[in-house]
Amino acid sequence: MPKERVFSLDAVRTDGWFERIGDGIGSFQALCEIVGEAFFAFSMITGARITALTVDRRNPDNTLVDFVIAPPGEEDIDGDVQRLTLADFRHRLVGALLTEDTTPPAPERDTDLEGIQLHIGVRYLLLAPLYGYSLRKLAVEGKTSRLLLLRDGIEETHELNEFRARIRSHVRDELERASAGARSAIDLTKVAEAEVASQRGDFPKVIQLLGTWPAPLAIFLRTPEGQMLTPDARSLIAKGLGLLGTACVKLGEEHQGEEVMRLAVQYAHDGAAAGDIFRRLGEAMLEDGRAGEAIGPLRRAANLGAPPKQIWPLLARAFVQRKKFVAALACVREARSVGVADADMVEEIREIEATLGTALTAWRGLVLAANRS
Repeated sequence: MPKERVFSLDAVRTDGWFERIGDGIGSFQALCEIVGEAFFAFSMITGARITALTVDRRNPDNTLVDFVIAPPGEEDIDGDVQRLTLADFRHRLVGALLTEDTTPPAPERDTDLEGIQLHIGVRYLLLAPLYGYSLRKLAVEGKTSRLLLLRDGIEETHELNEFRARIRSHVRDELERASAGARSAIDLTKVAEAEVASQRGDFPKVIQLLGTWPAPLAIFLRTPEGQMLTPDARSLIAKGLGLLGTACVKLGEEHQGEEVMRLAVQYAHDGAAAGDIFRRLGEAMLEDGRAGEAIGPLRRAANLGAPPKQIWPLLARAFVQRKKFVAALACVREARSVGVADADMVEEIREIEATLGTALTAWRGLVLAANRS
């Protein structure tokens, strides 16, 4: 079998590039508000340099955008000025970012920074931090390349083509959100009704009540008003998004559900709803067969005060699926200590006992002897 090669991405990681550019542009905030923060970033990535805006206050989509296409790496703009409505300009940017591109061979040396950039894709290196991905390592084994990254402080691993597809999905979602605008009203009174529907397993009803929330809330979070929300309002919004994310997962939309719960994490911060959101995120990953990724959010949920009766059985299941049986045994013991019945963990207990076998029996004997003395 070919030996795995691991490349550090410290030298090519682009975390914070958009914010750093913004520090040097006087009109940065105004451009972000008119064009959209993500689309302004897209314009920089694709080389579409905005030269003028004619703002239509009554219908922002009809705002006229004057721009030129600058070749990559060139600052001087001598091309012909083009003009599109803001709606068409956004479509053009997204179309440019969604074009298929080839994947050059993986580099042979960790000093080949250009080779690493080309293999991952320069546009993906620039798009990744816009969606909270911090790329850490590139692992290459034969023809398979995997990216090791952090997102919301949680470690993840993605096959390179899968990661590219995920980024393209984010870009498409950005266009859908912009098209939807903020027209969908956010009625916080629907959260209680959605919670009742969720408790009785009526997940289509939850989606009917809250399904329009993610697009406007993703935009609202970036506004000054969104940043000034009270903790109670943030917590209620996060709770609603958590219910919606779980409903999506239960109805087979795992990717959509996970994205909704990540938005919920951003609203929750470390507030009252955070523990429940991380528990839902971990449970969704567990149900999607990603037990290793689920452990991080579940531990975070425990630290943020999620009910132990919910967390310990889930962690036990995750550790069993990862074949970490001693850790799983510790979780089972914690679950028992807070009143979880063995009947609720029967599969996990069976696998732990079958795997640890005589070692577990001997350990139990030692514990019994210690308790008697």
